Amino acid sequence: MQTIYLAGGCFWGLQKFLDQFDGIEETEVGYANGPTKNPSYEEVCKSSGHAETVKVDFDEEKISIDELLKYYFMVIDPSSINKQGNDVGVQYRTGIYYSEEGHIWGISRAVSEIKKELDNSGKPFNVEIKPLENFYSAEEYHQKYLEKNPGGYCHIPGTMMNIAK
Repeated sequence: MQTIYLAGGCFWGLQKFLDQFDGIEETEVGYANGPTKNPSYEEVCKSSGHAETVKVDFDEEKISIDELLKYYFMVIDPSSINKQGNDVGVQYRTGIYYSEEGHIWGISRAVSEIKKELDNSGKPFNVEIKPLENFYSAEEYHQKYLEKNPGGYCHIPGTMMNIAK
């Protein structure tokens, strides 16, 4: 089992999107790489410096980190700064946070493909790629939010939530 942390705008949609793929064993939404310990959602929304992030536990025998990141890049705008869809603020920044040095190679391979595409279009690459500094689980009502509230807002189109089928 491997773990990686992905920030991609509002964590509700990214969690639901990732949960559909074989090899994703567990996801948890939370707040990562901010300056304070155990922030509340209200603090994160007031620019605490944390990113809304999904902790992704995956079975590398079923899904490689390259493939996982390919899916991630399908639903984010890697050229945007602190914004995905209608969500704006530092908590909505995009980031790939790793806790294992071995993930750097897979991250580099996936990112190089996206950077080539962006270079060809003249757009900058604005996804943070950093070691995980900290991760704090979000409040229970945020976990699997779009499963509990199917009509909830999400910047990821609904059609993307069933592409694995």
